[in-house]
Amino acid sequence: MRLKGVRGSRNIEDRRRAGGAARAGGIGGVGLLVILALGYFAGIDVTPLLQGQAPMTQSAPRELTAGEERAAEFSSRVLATTEQVWGQVFPAQLGREYTPPVLVLYSGVTQSPCGSASGATGPFYCPADRKAYLDTEFFATLSQRLGARGDFAAAYVIAHEVAHHVQNELGILGQVNQRRQAVGETQANALTVRLELQADCLSGVWARAVDGLLEPGDIEEALNAARMIGDDLLQKRAGRVPQPHTFTHGTSAQRARWFAQGYETGDIRQCDTFGVERL
Repeated sequence: MRLKGVRGSRNIEDRRRAGGAARAGGIGGVGLLVILALGYFAGIDVTPLLQGQAPMTQSAPRELTAGEERAAEFSSRVLATTEQVWGQVFPAQLGREYTPPVLVLYSGVTQSPCGSASGATGPFYCPADRKAYLDTEFFATLSQRLGARGDFAAAYVIAHEVAHHVQNELGILGQVNQRRQAVGETQANALTVRLELQADCLSGVWARAVDGLLEPGDIEEALNAARMIGDDLLQKRAGRVPQPHTFTHGTSAQRARWFAQGYETGDIRQCDTFGVERL
């Protein structure tokens, strides 16, 4: 993705210098993130894999590494592209203004109104404070352990969380949460899948709008990332037989298909995952 010359966003809250969580022993940092990421994306109870691990402790304030600085710059520029895209799409397609979210960068663990943010939660969006949360170490996990390589795969992760903010702006998150509270677990999971697939589609709308910044292979990177974090594949990697009733993000095929839907149409209205029978 060609981000040289793209301005950075001002809506970045970098908490990484304040220190993060450190673990005295046991599974290494990236290995721990892989286990926790599997738990987040696949709805797997990872407690047995973490038994015997030393408790997390808060580390002292520190300087950021060159790699962490690059990750922050990259995240800031990608966030800026989402601001530009949705700032144009909202008036053009919906006749309303768009208010962008804040992206919180942290290391190890931090707090949000939606609860503690850590490797266990993965990247996520909190509607209570209208902020997206990202431990930039997740980029390494995504590439090295989950098989989703390339800078556009990382950009897709950010765009996906911003897409949840778009859903919040449109009132969709609140409506889905109300419906989830009124049904059983299996039905609630099914609603969450539709929510996540819609976010994938909205990420595709963003990708189409930034086409001028794309390099050869970028869309393939995003589609591959969508496949690599499908519930069915992640459950298989964890040694489990895929159990559709536990899915919370959709299958690899579904995630790739809805991202492609958004990319091919560029139309928010084509991302109505709640109005179709077949996902």
